[in-house]
Amino acid sequence: MIVEFSVYDTNSFTVEHLLDSKENAELVEHFEVGKNAKGLENYLKYVSSDDEENNFSRTYLVKDKTTKELASYFSIRTGLITMQVQDDKFDSIPAIELSNFAVNQNYRKNHPDVNKLGTYTFEYFVLPISRCLAKYIGIHALYIYALPNDRLIEHYSKMGFSRLPAEQEQFVQFHVKPKYDDGCIFMYQIL
Repeated sequence: MIVEFSVYDTNSFTVEHLLDSKENAELVEHFEVGKNAKGLENYLKYVSSDDEENNFSRTYLVKDKTTKELASYFSIRTGLITMQVQDDKFDSIPAIELSNFAVNQNYRKNHPDVNKLGTYTFEYFVLPISRCLAKYIGIHALYIYALPNDRLIEHYSKMGFSRLPAEQEQFVQFHVKPKYDDGCIFMYQIL
């Protein structure tokens, strides 16, 4: 059973589960990202449906209410992060991984007046859904493996994500980072 999140719709956008309608498959076909993030586009187009069927992840589409265009998408899944709590002591903290997160460049081209769509998606959809889930299961943090781009890291910092101290970051990179996130930067925020 999929939890309905329509209560989180805004005046301009709606959030919809990837498999909620047949028209979503066509919208996904026309989704494009920038040159340096083709992995996010490929995930949506070629992997997300399988991850849905295998219960590895849930992907949500943010759609323009008026035009019905796909504006952005994000995938979330449960996880845990290992953090240093004292000198040599580590603890596992229940969390949600924002495993995929991208804005549709085609939507940006068609709507140059819409600014900060990624931040909007995060504030009005990702965070509320994460906080809703935290009411039902133990979730203490939200984390992401960000592409190693200084501008993107700064953007995520403005959205409330933090980096770990270098030694702890190396520990996370070595012990718990998935292979497909190789080279990415671990960032987190407490819910």
